[in-house]
This record gives sequence, structure tokens and C-alpha cells, in this order.
Amino acid sequence: MARNTTGKIVETLTYDEASRKNIPTAEYQSVMRQEEQSPIRVACERRNRDLDPQLVWRGKDEQDWSDLVVHAPPLYIQEKVHPKVLIDDLIRCAKTRGKAEYQQLDLFADFNGLPDDNAKTEFYQHDANWSNRMILGDSLQVMASLSEREGLRGKVQCVYIDPPYGIKFNSNFQWSTTSRDVRDGNVDHITREPEQVKAFRDTWRDGIHSYLTYLRDRLTVARDLLADSGSIFVQIGDENVHRVRALMDEVFGDENFVSQIWFRKKTMPLGANLLEQMGDWIVHYARRKESIKFRRLLTLSSVEGDNHWNIAVFESGLTRKLSRLEVDNHKAVNEDFDPAQLISMSPIGYSPHRVFSVEVNGKKFQPARGKSWKTDELGMQRLNRAKRLVYYEDGERLRYLLRHSDYPTTPISTTWVDTSAPSEMRYVVETSLKPIQRCILISTDPGDLVLDPTCGSGTTAYVAEQWGRRWITIDTSRVALALARARIMGARYPYYLLADSRDGQLKEAEVTRTAPSEAPTCGDIRQGFVYERVPHITLKSIANNAEIDVIWEKFQETLEPLRAKLNKALGEQWEEWEIPRDAWDNWPDKAKDLHAQWWKQRIARQKEIDASIAAKADYEYLYDKPYEDNKKVRVAGPFTVESLSPHRVLAVDENDELIDSLAEPAAGYGEERDFVRMILENLKTAGVQQAHREDKINFSSITPWPGHFVCAEGRYTEGDEDSATEKRAAIFIGPEFGTVSRPDIVAAAREAGDAGFDVLIACAFNYDAHSSEFNKLGRIPVLKARMNADLHMAADLKNTGKGNLFVIFGEPDIDILDAGDGQIQVKINGVDVFHPNTGEVRSDGADGIACWFIDTDYNEESFFVRHAYFLGANDPYKALKTTLKAEINEDAWATRCTVTPRGRSTSPKAGALPSKSSTILAMR
Repeated sequence: MARNTTGKIVETLTYDEASRKNIPTAEYQSVMRQEEQSPIRVACERRNRDLDPQLVWRGKDEQDWSDLVVHAPPLYIQEKVHPKVLIDDLIRCAKTRGKAEYQQLDLFADFNGLPDDNAKTEFYQHDANWSNRMILGDSLQVMASLSEREGLRGKVQCVYIDPPYGIKFNSNFQWSTTSRDVRDGNVDHITREPEQVKAFRDTWRDGIHSYLTYLRDRLTVARDLLADSGSIFVQIGDENVHRVRALMDEVFGDENFVSQIWFRKKTMPLGANLLEQMGDWIVHYARRKESIKFRRLLTLSSVEGDNHWNIAVFESGLTRKLSRLEVDNHKAVNEDFDPAQLISMSPIGYSPHRVFSVEVNGKKFQPARGKSWKTDELGMQRLNRAKRLVYYEDGERLRYLLRHSDYPTTPISTTWVDTSAPSEMRYVVETSLKPIQRCILISTDPGDLVLDPTCGSGTTAYVAEQWGRRWITIDTSRVALALARARIMGARYPYYLLADSRDGQLKEAEVTRTAPSEAPTCGDIRQGFVYERVPHITLKSIANNAEIDVIWEKFQETLEPLRAKLNKALGEQWEEWEIPRDAWDNWPDKAKDLHAQWWKQRIARQKEIDASIAAKADYEYLYDKPYEDNKKVRVAGPFTVESLSPHRVLAVDENDELIDSLAEPAAGYGEERDFVRMILENLKTAGVQQAHREDKINFSSITPWPGHFVCAEGRYTEGDEDSATEKRAAIFIGPEFGTVSRPDIVAAAREAGDAGFDVLIACAFNYDAHSSEFNKLGRIPVLKARMNADLHMAADLKNTGKGNLFVIFGEPDIDILDAGDGQIQVKINGVDVFHPNTGEVRSDGADGIACWFIDTDYNEESFFVRHAYFLGANDPYKALKTTLKAEINEDAWATRCTVTPRGRSTSPKAGALPSKSSTILAMR
């Protein structure tokens, strides 16, 4: 049997009309001008404190003496990821059974858009193609950089913030990409990753006072990014919702408050001593309420059990009253029907020209004394022909038949009970899709920009991608970004029909019963999708629908002769409304046949009139129900992974010497003295943590040291109590914004050796790729501790010594294999971890690595993820694997979970084949 070659087409969305500033990649840091590398001081105006009542907390008066001043360092692109390229590569691998030579295509042109090659190094001066963004760093500084350096002030349509609720450790913190089980006080759950903001209550220097300062600063910067029509949503628990509401009144003005939404978070009560809280809150403010963009969302309504809807309308157009039992249980009616109710035909006012006699089913009706009809004579005739005029059994009062299908929806309110948490959570504080989805859909259109300063598991980015919104998401946690990156890379979305496409035009014509548009199309997503819609049928729309007359007259040409023949066969004089629905048993066969024909035409007429009413009436879009193209499947569009500090990669020759002739900038910026003093204070309290608890270094003293690279001497005890010896550590501190290079560490190690130190401890937010290979200089061991991004907020966070502010990382152990014909393969063996007490290197296996990436055509300008392998993390391609089972076989899927890549690459001219890894504990 021949294999079915017809399969899914893999597509993605691009934003051709949108652009972003050309920012440097990590590789380009060395060619940046000094003023481009140095942080910019950005002042954000606070609201006038005299305008309205405000919340007061410790230290606020002092802060309000000036505007909020934020450092805005440059952002650096670390990785460029195009999920469609990875899927296309797997499809190509499946078709060729892995035997065809890998083709290096220019599949990453979507990231370019620059006018020429020279523009690549002219940062912030040119616009490049838009790509979505995932940024590692403190959201305050990142948002300031986006606003000041990249001109995004006033360009963001929606901001969604899910800040720490300020409650307990395990509500905000996750230590591993494969486990959400976080237990307070469990030493095994000490993080290995360096930039996790643990904003639970007792880490704030002044408790709730610091927390409010933290949140107000970020709300202030986010406010400046919002467009005038933009909205901001803050998700918060009931513990702090009242404070957040007062805080947002201050930042945005109480006149810009929109709503406070309660949404259900738990599926069932878990047991509480007092009343149990089942959900959280979302506080919604507008940038300017008078200009807000708002798209109303509708939910299908049910009238079962509502005694007002006590009329059944059947397919034939006939009606009958429902019993109380049938009202409460529609299934008790054995035939499909549309619930309806009878409402008055008289308006509130009085119109003399709408006082006339109306005949319905042989009975004549006049409006009540002092009243008039709601429409004119022609309109009443159309209502009658549409079977919308019904009289009570007493025959005295004429009523309008309002059908539930006329408007079967209700707008969503501020209480959402259908939003329970996801059954398979990826992150310890992951939010259900539906609350975020609703917030984005009511406040944005396709192509608009959504910002989430609290990435978490990437739910906001995931939802924004699904609905065709551009997105930027920020987090200080590598665990969070590792989860979010894998989630977006493996996401599968339905392919929604674009309004600006030929298929979209045809679908729109089908839905609206009009001729297809012949306008040229270009796939502009800003024109939206083709949405399902619900009619909003009103009495007025039926009365003004002239097509009802055309349909009526057309069917009368068939129905009237059939009625005449039926009357003749039975010897009756029945009018249309008198013909029974079911034929009598004693009728002759000819009469039964005529009766069946007549009712068939009668039902067809009613269906056509109903269809015309629905098509000609006003309608409302269901913005959460676009039409899908089932022949296509969509994956995420191109996105970049960025950070405040570049993890630079420099080219080296065969002797591992730097080829780059430009010197690395000095490891220090700006207000160095205050920064160094703050780092030393925290280092004394927190110590230096390794992956294993027994490896922690606790300092007995730290004193300043007058060196060029070494700034302090730290003393600590090595060994157990019986054999303890005191060691002297030289401490080298890297820049507040920037990367420490190998030459810096080598120079610091030499200085430490000359001064007689036992070990060098380097503390930095980031290290370049080649410094990771440097662990020892002669007798001097070199320990490289990554500093936690919490230290950017040191003024707010309490120095408790429990924050893992300085963490020593292991490095990936890789082998370069000769694949023959001048080609190579890379094998990843695991992670090497240095043990400070013994000076030995421990090796952990490859199962400790969540994912690793390879650029098989590295150009020393950008790292493109051309191959992605997932070893220890949950499989991000699970959904796509099911959808594309006809296009990609099991063998091809299996190549994603290997320590040796499926492809081969030509040996690079300088340095090793670029690769990056992320362990289960989110190390790079």
C-alpha cells in the first residue's frame, strides 16, 4: 500500500511591518564604543504626590524627593532561535533517512533586514526585522534599556506582570527544570543557578516596605513603555491586592482604573483553617482610559432553568410552551429546539404613525391604548413572515418572539470561574493559560506588542505567540528562561486564517454570504484573523431586512400551488397557518405526499429566512475563536535570547591564543567603589556556594587589598575540625554591567600568585566562553563564582546569608570527534565541577544536562541555534511529535535526545564548533 504523502504544512507568523533596533550580539561587544557599553541613567517621572490619596511606607518620602533614576545598560543577543528551521531540519532528516549531506541554507534571514553589512556594527542606528525577545536580567534595567536605548517608549500595547506575592519561599522559587517540588529548608533544593530573584517576604530588607518600592519602580518604568491605548495587568494574591491597587492608583492615577478581576486558580479546596481562598486577582489599569483599546470577549450563555425562556421554537418554525420540567431540563424535549421568550411589541415612547392594525394567523391586533408598535407596517409584515410575531393563548396581546440564538452569548465580567490551574505545570508558580489569554485578547490586536517583566515558565510569551502578538519577556532566573525557551521552541499552534490572505478572503465571503474580495493580499497580520462571529439579531434588523420579502415571494410560487392541491385532495380550505404538522392516518397517499412536499418547502423557507436574518444582522466577533486551516500547523516565530551582560566568544588560534586584536574593556564601569563595597559586604555574609552543600566557602574575614585586579583578601577554613587550615583567597570582582574575559582572570591569578594567596575567587555576573576553560594558573586554583542578579537590587533585599548570591558553576565537558572528510562532530560528556577542598574536578554525566545547542555554520557574529538537543528536560516537542507523525519518523525525533549530534560540520578555521548547554539546574 502506497504511503500517503499528503501531510501537514509547517508555517510560522512573521511581522513584516514591525521592526526593532539593531542591538549588538555578544560577539560584537568588543567593537562597541565605550559610551554604548556604559549604562545610561534614565530618569522616570513620579506622579505628583498631591494629586490623590497614596499608600505610605518606610523610605518613600526620601525616594520621592527625586525622579526614579534607573541604569539602562545595553542588551546583548546570545542566541537566535527559529523553531521552524529546527522542524524543517527534522523533516529533511526524515525524508533522507539521515544520509543526505546537511545543507547550510540562509534560513536565518528573518533576523536581518539591515541595509548593508556595515550596519551590523552601527548599533541602535538602524531598524532590523522584528523577532520576539527573551531577556535575562533585572526587569527594571531591561525595561529602562528598551525605553531609552531602543525607542520603545509608548510602543507597548499590553504589560502583564505576575510579581512575587510576598508570601513563602516555595511560591516563587524553582531550583530545577525537571522538578516543581520545592520544600522550605531542604538543602537539596539550594539553587545552582545564579540569577534567581527570590522575593519571598523575609528576604526583603524592610519587608513589605522594600517590596512596595520594588514594585512601584517597575510599574513606573512599565508605565512609560505603554502606548496611550495600552493596558497593564498585575496578577496578585489576596495578601497584597489592596496594597497593589493603592500603588497603581498612585502610578497610573485612579481615573485610569479599569477593573479588578477575580479568577479561579484551584480546582478544589485543599483544606484551610479559615475560609479558603480559591483564586487570585488581576488588577487592570489603562495608560489613558479615554484612549484604551478594548475588545469585548463573549462566552456562550445557557438559559436552561430560566423560566423566562419558556417557549420552544422548532425547525419548522412552529412554537409551543415548555413545561417547568422542560425548562429545567432541555433534554426532556425529544426534538431539537431554540429556547425563546415573548417580549412586548410596544416601545417606551409613542409614535402616532406606528398605530395600525396587524393581522397574524387570521387575527387582527391593535397596540394597547396609548401605545404604538415598535416598527412600521412593512417592518411588521417582515416580522410576521419571519415567524417572530406570536400572540398569547387568550388572543388579546401580540408579542415579539425573542430567540436565544439571536444573541446566544454574554460578555465576560470580572469574575472568571473557568480558569483553574493547568494539570501539567512546568513551573512552580505557573498560571493557567486562560486568564492571560483573556487579558491579551481584550487589550490587543494581532501584531501588537506584549511585555511580561516576570517571565516564569513563559506563559505570557506562549499565549502571545499563539494569538499573533509580538512579545518581550524578562526574567532574572535561568531556570525560568530555560523552561520558557524550551516551551516556545516546541510549541504547536493552530494555523489561523489571516484576513489579509486569499484563503482568508474566501472564508470571509463564505461567512458573510458576499462576493470574495479581489483586493491584493500580502499577509499583513495587523489586519487580524478571520473570526467566528455571533449574530446580534434585533427586531430592527429583521424589520429592515428586505431580503425576507424576496425569499417569501420565491417560496410562495411553490407553496401556494401545493396548498391548493392539498386542500382539493382533502376537501379543505386551510390557510397556511392551519395546515397540521403531521399527516392524518386516514388521508389518501396523494394527500400525504402533497402534505410532505408542502412542509418540506415551508421548512426550507424558514431556514433561508433565518439564514438571511443572521447574515444581514449586526454581529460580534468572537476574538478567541478564529477560523483554522487544518491543513497547516504553526510553530513559534523567530526569537532571540538576550541578556544584560554578554557571554562573549572570541576566536582563538591553534595555540588557544586570542585572534581578536581589540582589547577587552576594563572590568569596571560607573560607580565602581559603591558597587565593590556592596559586593564585599554580601560576600562576607553569604559566602560562595557550589553545587554541593559541603563545598560552600564561608569567610571568617574579608579585608580590602590594594591591588590592580585583586580588591580584597578573604580568609576561610579548609578541611574538617581536626585538620582545619586557614586559607587566603584573593578576591577579584568583575563589572556591574559586562563580562569578565580570560585575560582579566589570568592577570588577576598572576597578581594573586605574586602576593602569596592560596586561591583566586573571581566574582562576576558573566564570563566569556574561553574563561570557562581556565581553572588554574600554576599553583593558584581559580574559582569562578557567578553573582546573583539579586545584587542589582541589594538596597531592597535583606542580607541574610541565605540567598546563594555567589555560586560556582561546573562547565560542560565536550569532545570534538573527527568525522572524516574534513568534518567534525561534537559529543557532550557531562559537566565538570571543581571541588575547592581537594582541588579535584568531579564529573557529572550527560543526564544532568537539560539541553544543548549547536551552530553548525558559526560566523563569529551571531550564534544561531541550528541543532537543539534535549537530554534531561521534559520533551518540549511532545505535541508537535503527535501532529507531525506523518512528516517526521521516530528515528528523526530520536536524534533530538542524544549526546552526539546527527549532523556533521566542516572544521572551523578558528576555535571549536560553537555550542551552548543548559543543565537541569539551568547552567549555560
